Amino acid sequence: MVKVGEVVPDFEADAYFPEKDDIGKLKFSDYKGKWVVLAFYPADFTFVCPTELEELADYYEEFKKEGAEVISVSTDTAYVHKAWHDASPGIKKIKYPMLADPAGKVSRLFGTYIEDEGVSWRATFIIDPDGKVVHMEMHDLSIGRSAKEILRRLRASKYVREHPGMVCPASWEPGKEALEVSLELVGKI
Repeated sequence: MVKVGEVVPDFEADAYFPEKDDIGKLKFSDYKGKWVVLAFYPADFTFVCPTELEELADYYEEFKKEGAEVISVSTDTAYVHKAWHDASPGIKKIKYPMLADPAGKVSRLFGTYIEDEGVSWRATFIIDPDGKVVHMEMHDLSIGRSAKEILRRLRASKYVREHPGMVCPASWEPGKEALEVSLELVGKI
């Protein structure tokens, strides 16, 4: 299982590419040099999942401005992703790739696969341009994520990468003060 601080091994899987309205291979190494947000979810044609994926679609241009690609991942096939995209008004907004993981290989690689159910936990991974995981979050299937918060975490991850020796305090947003790692701050915050 890939963890924070580890480099993601290359993988390849089928995906539905809404911008091209096509199904093809998605190879993780093709995204080297970019930030990647992987958004694992349990299944298409469900309840919470479309609200999350639609919200990610609403913020997609903001992610792209940050040099990031969003990729959603479920254990459905690429054909099911296409059918869902064609059928749902919210999912029709999606322009980012929708990775198909029907055998659960990618979900197992990231430790999100629920063996007894054949689906993935809800999980988010932010991966830096070197392919290293800098953020991971996994939680119960009944709780939806916030695309705005994922974007904030991406921006904080970018900031600390671009500013060595700096860290971002709670709820940090671009333009707010970051902290310099220093013994001078110990016990004073």
